[in-house]
Amino acid sequence: MSMKQIADWALNVVTQRGAGYADVRIVDHRQRSLATKNGKVGHAGSGETLGIGIRVLVNDAWGFASTDDLSREAVEKTAAQALEIAKASARVKEEPVRLAPEPAVKIEWSSPYKIDPFTTSIEQNFDLLTRIDAELLAVKGVTLAESSMQLGRYEQWFYNTDGSDIHQTRVITGAGFCALAFQGTEIMKRSYPNSFGGQHQNIGYELIDGLKLLENARRIGEEAVALHKAERCPEGKMNLVLDSSQLGLQIHESVGHPIELDRVLGMEANFAGTSFLTLEKLRTLRYGSDIVNVVADATEQHGPGLGTFAYDDEGVQAQCTPIITKGLFTGYISSRETAHTIGETRSNGTMRAEGWNRIPLVRMTNISILPGEKPLTFDQLISGTDDGIYMQTNRSWSIDDKRYNFQFGCEIGWEIKGGKLGRMFKNPSYSGITTEFWNSMDAICSRDQWTLWGTPNCGKGQPMQTMGTGHGASPARFRGVKIGTAYKGN
Repeated sequence: MSMKQIADWALNVVTQRGAGYADVRIVDHRQRSLATKNGKVGHAGSGETLGIGIRVLVNDAWGFASTDDLSREAVEKTAAQALEIAKASARVKEEPVRLAPEPAVKIEWSSPYKIDPFTTSIEQNFDLLTRIDAELLAVKGVTLAESSMQLGRYEQWFYNTDGSDIHQTRVITGAGFCALAFQGTEIMKRSYPNSFGGQHQNIGYELIDGLKLLENARRIGEEAVALHKAERCPEGKMNLVLDSSQLGLQIHESVGHPIELDRVLGMEANFAGTSFLTLEKLRTLRYGSDIVNVVADATEQHGPGLGTFAYDDEGVQAQCTPIITKGLFTGYISSRETAHTIGETRSNGTMRAEGWNRIPLVRMTNISILPGEKPLTFDQLISGTDDGIYMQTNRSWSIDDKRYNFQFGCEIGWEIKGGKLGRMFKNPSYSGITTEFWNSMDAICSRDQWTLWGTPNCGKGQPMQTMGTGHGASPARFRGVKIGTAYKGN
């Protein structure tokens, strides 16, 4: 049975019964998730799910239904159910749905990779994780070593009543570790290459070699232990240098979420609330300083981000949208339904669903800050900073429901004095107001310091959908930021 035939069963039912538009996504999603604690298996899970989601527009209102039974009878019944839901929605709709037009396409696409992650064995994966744990535990004072790996393969067939036929496959690889040191009442933590599960990208198992996990384990363990002897971070207004992974999280929370057009319009407020970026701010708000350039880029050229694809989940081609251009706010991320609210005739292609049983939502693609145009290494950035604090690796985040006031805590800080890195500080944090913060940015490293980080666990919607987003960033400096200690502790 071909996927197209299955989709046709659904599309025929809804068009015969008067649907104005419909699309079908069939998804085959395979995942492997492994974790170790102190060299023992902490978690091992693998699963595969296959199903169909049917989205229907009747009387300018949406209906959606899904099933994991791909028999003709079940698919036709599910299509009829989506239709009934749309008719019910139409009776209570506030505004008619207006879809921006989109040409039909036929395409096959796969994210580029060298080693299919599923050609590696679970034994091979666990061997690496237990060796990392052993390296961490070899450091005196490390009490808990945790390592993890996530592998995925996401294959999707998309068909709609306009005639699109889009088949895409993405492979996803992620890994990382952390060392925890308990002493007295304090727990110190160091993670690598990033907190919350490490680094994740839409590439194959070759990512793992590139991360140099084993090579960095000893150093990370030693830093976790050393943090206990470190002084508390000083408080006050000072210069702040952020590493690229923390800057990635800063982008996620204070640029990525507020530019989601469904939040701006009040169509979605779950988890992260709404947005301060009301429509009149488009092309008028000074979001940041002249060197702040942010794009929403889902194209393959941008890199193997978790927000990279060929076409989104309503059949719109991946695009690069300028979000902040030389400090000016220039764009939202939109859908076929919301494009008209900002005077656009086309969606910029950011609708994605977690799987076959979820309806697509406006989601961050790769929301990245462009590197500096002039050559600037990390060492030059530090040597050009008289004094301040350098912070690495996120530990906690907090931001209000309009995405305006924030406070972030990091795992480790370093004093910058006379253009050199000095003492280590524990529990450093910084806080600010989104636009003031981005306007205080006065230096950013160039392309050779730029990394496309992956955030695999962004939650949105009801029922909740967990999606991966990408954030490219280079280390950058901010002037006059409010700095302090996140955890008052000893």
